[in-house]
Formats: sequence, C-alpha cells, structure tokens
Amino acid sequence: MQPTDILLALAVVIIWGSNFVVIKLGLQGLPPILFTTLRFLFAALPLVFFVKRPALPFRLLAGFALFQFALQFTLLYSGIELGFPPGLASLVIQLQVFFTIGLAVLLLGERPHLPQIAGALIALAGMVLVASQLDAKPTVIGFLMVIAAGISWATANIFSKQMGKVNAIELVVWASLLAVPPLVVASLLIEGFDAWVKAANQLNWTSAGAILFQSYPNTLLGFAIWSILMRKYPTSTIAPFALLVPVTGMLSATILLGEPMQWWKIVAGAMVLGGLGVNLFGGRAVRWLKLQIP
Repeated sequence: MQPTDILLALAVVIIWGSNFVVIKLGLQGLPPILFTTLRFLFAALPLVFFVKRPALPFRLLAGFALFQFALQFTLLYSGIELGFPPGLASLVIQLQVFFTIGLAVLLLGERPHLPQIAGALIALAGMVLVASQLDAKPTVIGFLMVIAAGISWATANIFSKQMGKVNAIELVVWASLLAVPPLVVASLLIEGFDAWVKAANQLNWTSAGAILFQSYPNTLLGFAIWSILMRKYPTSTIAPFALLVPVTGMLSATILLGEPMQWWKIVAGAMVLGGLGVNLFGGRAVRWLKLQIP
C-alpha cells in the first residue's frame, strides 16, 4: 500500500474506534432512538438531492437500511445508555463477523471452514469471560443489546451479499434516508414527543457535535474512504485494518472517558481479536502449511 493510503486506512480506524466515545457523549443529552434518527437524517441530507439512488431492488435497499442503520444503532446506543462501557461495546460488536458466517450457512447454504469455526469458538470464549464479569442488571441487558446489534449488522451483511457491486456513497445516503421514517415512528412511540422537546431544550454543542460527527466523518467520510481503498486493493490487504477498530475504541474510551482497563477486558479483547485473526488468516495459514508438508 502507498503511505498515504495506509494513513487514510488508519484515519478511518481512528474515526470508527473513537465513535463509541462520541456515542457516550451524545447520549448525555439525547435519547438513543432520537439520536439514531438525527444521525441518519443528517447523513442523508442534503446529499440525497445530489446522489442518485443505487440500482438495487427496493427490498434489498430497505432491508439494508433497517438492519444496518435503524436497528443496529438503536440497539447499540440503547445498550451503551444502559451502562455497557463504550470501549467494550466496540469489541463486542465485532461478533457480527461470526454471526454473518452463521446466517450465511443458514440462509445462503454456505459451508463454514474449520478456521471460521475455530475463530468463532475463541471469540465466544472471550464473550463468556465478559459476561462472567458483569454484575449490574442494566449492564447485562446492555451487553445483550450490543450483541443483538451485532446480529442486526450480520443480517444487513446478508442483504449486502445479494447486492453485488454497488456505489458505497449512494448506498449509505439512500439507506440513511430510508432508515429515518421507522426511527421517527419508534422514537415517538417508545420515547415520546416529550423526549423530543426535552432534547431540543437541552441541546448544546456536545450533543450537536456528536450528531454531526456521527453523520459526516463517521458515516459518510468513513464509508467513502473505506470503499475507495477496497476498490483499490485486495480485500485481504484492507480487511485486517478493521481489527484495529476495537483497539482504538477501547483505548479512546480509557483515555477520554476514564473507562477502566481491567485484566478481563484485556484478555477478552485478545480472545476476540485472536478469533477474528484466525477467521481472517486461518485459511491462508492452512494452505501454506499444506504446501510445506511433502
């Protein structure tokens, strides 16, 4: 990779990792569903007037919008609001990789390879360690909601698998727009109009900055750069950078929010990242070993 492209990939990793700290800050003045609504409203506007709709069947676009944006982030934001640490959330959400494999087996008839199964078991052991250390009921519920967010992300990946090649910016902008109506309805029904009034009265620079960071650098700029790099280089070159997202997420939460870095978080993080590494590189390692054995 060219040095400038490496820096761009690292910039995306830092943006996506520190995003979990921004979520925590935004939730101080915004209820989670309204926060999610505003994120995708601004991600869609005003670009939707200048970007053409992707040439996809409506069911794929709507399904992606529902699971990738509306449900995933409502669940993630709600889990963090209930007290699940944002740095740890950046790690747990990575289980989506293994949920995607499981759904592809169930829905698309794909067959998992041994490294994928081994990686999933290692990551699952890390999650068992996390669960064993949670004692407050709201935090446990938050943990389950973040896992559900990972399942929602994995479901969106199944929709993505059926899309073929598509312009990432077109997809993000129009999916953001389609995510807004169900989010508005859910926010009004669950949080109530009074929550909107309260949020408007309490709106400050922190809340506004969190919304704008979520909408533009995190959603639009991040996806745009990642899409360019994925088109420019093989997937095997770019994908490993995603392993750094939970690392930057946990470090930024520790530095900026004072989130404690207990031993079990370090061990669980190593297990999840190790599982992801086995999933990503295990197949190539097995093929290399076969070539070395006469």
